[in-house]
Amino acid sequence: MMHTIKNHRSIRKYKNKNIDNKTLNEILNSGIRASNTGNMQVYSIIVTKDENLKKQLWDVHFKQNMVLQAPVILTFCADINRFSKWCNFRDAEPGYDNFLWLYNATIDAILASQNIVLAAEDKGLGICYLGTTTYMADKIVDILKLPKGVVPVTTITLGYADENPELTDRLPLSGIIHNETYNDYSESDINKIYKEKENSKETIDLIEENKTQNLAQIFTQKRYTKKDNVFFSNQFLELLKKQGFMNNK
Repeated sequence: MMHTIKNHRSIRKYKNKNIDNKTLNEILNSGIRASNTGNMQVYSIIVTKDENLKKQLWDVHFKQNMVLQAPVILTFCADINRFSKWCNFRDAEPGYDNFLWLYNATIDAILASQNIVLAAEDKGLGICYLGTTTYMADKIVDILKLPKGVVPVTTITLGYADENPELTDRLPLSGIIHNETYNDYSESDINKIYKEKENSKETIDLIEENKTQNLAQIFTQKRYTKKDNVFFSNQFLELLKKQGFMNNK
């Protein structure tokens, strides 16, 4: 398992090869064994294989071709709908239509997704997380017919890899770990933490390609701009209200 964890790669090209039901169910069963809030499992996983639905998802996931290539798309959802219905059917009044339980359910969904990733990679499959899920959550709600109380929080493509990319860089442990309490970063700390990332050949090529002064500007000016962040944030907040997660009474 340590080998699997340390050799994780995001796979964006997949072979035209289906995943048999036995293998898929073993992977999904690994997912639902994940830790969760109060053993309530306030999440759901949508398994999509249908080519027409995959094409619709491809369109909203910014037309990333791996969505079409992968035989299985898994959409992980925060889901208070199922648990609330169970409560109602048992004469127990639920109170989960609020931001706290969006947060709890999102944690549950992400924990399940990572269990699934580890199980899939351990079986020789490849995956890629799609950050476009929250950007286009309103469209995904419509495509997957998600009822009130359900909202998508992340998606993974799943299939047999048709590429073997290099491992991507990660920040050093010293940049992530805080001993005992949080130790805020000085400019000197930041320089040390990001030194290797900023001076890699890949980064230098990216800076030249994007015509920026440094890597940070690629993130703020090209990839995740303030304008886009505010737009998609407001769009997602409106969806959360519509889907019944923002009751403050």
